[in-house]
Amino acid sequence: MANHLVDETSRYLLQHAENPVDWYPWGEAALAKAERENKPIFLSIGYSACHWCHVMAHESFEDAETAAFLNAHFVSIKVDREERPDLDRIYMTAVQSMTGGGGWPMSVFATPEGRPFYGGTYFPPQPRYGMPSFKQVLHSIADAWANQRESLLDSAREVVEALWEQQGGELPADVDLPADTLATAYRGLRDRFDGTHGGWGKAPKFPQPMVLEFLLRYYRTSRKKKALTTVTQTLEAMARGGLYDQLGGGFHRYSVDAQWLVPHFEKMLYDNAQLARVYLRAWQVTGEPLFRAIVEETLDYVAREMTAPEGGFYSTQDADTEGEEGRFFLWTPDEVRAVLGDRATRFLELYGVTDAGNFEGKNILTFNGSYAEREAIAGARQALFAAREQRVRPGRDEKVLASWNGLMLAAFAEASRAFDRDDYREIAERNADFLLRALRGGDGRLWHVWSNGEAQVAGLLEDYAHLIAGLLALYATTFVPRWYAAAESLADAMIEHFSADVGFFDTADDAERLIVRSREMQDNATPSGNAMAATVLLELARLSGKTRYAEVARQSLASMQELMGQHPLAFGQWLVALDGALATPVDVAIIGAPDAADTWALLAAVQGSYHPHRVVAVG
Repeated sequence: MANHLVDETSRYLLQHAENPVDWYPWGEAALAKAERENKPIFLSIGYSACHWCHVMAHESFEDAETAAFLNAHFVSIKVDREERPDLDRIYMTAVQSMTGGGGWPMSVFATPEGRPFYGGTYFPPQPRYGMPSFKQVLHSIADAWANQRESLLDSAREVVEALWEQQGGELPADVDLPADTLATAYRGLRDRFDGTHGGWGKAPKFPQPMVLEFLLRYYRTSRKKKALTTVTQTLEAMARGGLYDQLGGGFHRYSVDAQWLVPHFEKMLYDNAQLARVYLRAWQVTGEPLFRAIVEETLDYVAREMTAPEGGFYSTQDADTEGEEGRFFLWTPDEVRAVLGDRATRFLELYGVTDAGNFEGKNILTFNGSYAEREAIAGARQALFAAREQRVRPGRDEKVLASWNGLMLAAFAEASRAFDRDDYREIAERNADFLLRALRGGDGRLWHVWSNGEAQVAGLLEDYAHLIAGLLALYATTFVPRWYAAAESLADAMIEHFSADVGFFDTADDAERLIVRSREMQDNATPSGNAMAATVLLELARLSGKTRYAEVARQSLASMQELMGQHPLAFGQWLVALDGALATPVDVAIIGAPDAADTWALLAAVQGSYHPHRVVAVG
């Protein structure tokens, strides 16, 4: 029998609609039930492409005994983190403060008012790996709620106070922007760089596109060759490894090892948007043909598999197929031979396919040849891709998020300009038109998510900031005034409804009241709304001549100086914004008919290479 998720539009929530757990979506009905029945809340947050979310659902949420205990002692709420990043951010911060770690599925226990007092991530059905079983956790929490409630309430108060201090407290409003912050950040990144495999850190290893973008900019200004080789070594290692889909294009979410071999197989729109732009800019700097190929293959994948008929871009593809992680992407030598015949031997050598395999007895494709060899066997890759298309495909989450779409809009717009590809421009224009029609209300305000023809969830800071970035990139490609006008209008709404004493809150002044009004400053897998807001406001100031945009951005940047310098991996987009604020500007105005050949000849000369500090306008 279905629970209260059955009428939701979120693919993740619908995956749990037939669970025996009496799930509620986040909202007044669930919170009122918890208060009326005086029960603690069990809040479970995840997303549809999450492998371990599926595992915990199968092990615990589909288990009748576990569900019966949850239903008797808790009010259970399911949240799609991609639909409600504001909730995810608040409760993830709480879990991290309580446990020192975080991840998904996120498991939070809270008072009927939503104040968290205990949390974790995945809990197994039986005790293992030093973790209690989920049933043990449930029994312990239920017993404590019945017999030690005051202690839990005290813990909840302390957690909320800590959240206010971390996310809602005042930031310094210094206005100085010392130039040595960029050099300090560069040295930190240089010293921590993995010179063997590229990237930073051990396992798991994430692509860090914002940091790579900062280093490209820093190279452009400082001419330090190490900054460039750090970028190119990392980009080449990722492009050759299992993180990249060698047949279909596009990147998986992260590598579970330090070598970029074994990915966590889901594909996220935001990763591919950011990485496409970094590879594009690295190609502009180096002329490396592999980098251009990666950009085009990635964007072609998005156009082919992640674009809605209406023009929006879908959110994610699953890690699992037929209950197995990565099954869709794996190969054995015999499977390759069956498709390629006589061509198989060279392919097996170049892509590291062996009888032993490199992942659970099968092979994740990795490339170890030259670019010329890659091109020479393009036909073999196409044949294997066609054969793979006959397999059961990974599930796809078809919701359209304004923020992530803004990032991908920018990627298509910029690639259209760099490669002179009209098809990419058409995709970008169609996407921008859809977003401004379907996700912007009559009052000019944004919605966060569009699904099944319906826009919902009030727009968040990241929606405004990322979409402004996409619209400005499209304006820089087409110079159609509509795109610039929309960007400036959204910036004005952002300043009016999200402004804090310094920077911006994540939610608008008229949004749903949560336990804190958060203000995310740290960049994560996507740029923080505040960092991207600073980035786009600086660009708008130069295009418009309106100094108030720059003043807001510079105040935010000044407050983040120390953190940027000390923790560059966590503040990559801030470093990009700071680089823009400190650089000597180059403003180019081209006067001529926008559709005239000589106007576009001048544009081609101006925009043909990587100039991150150059702003161009045409009229």
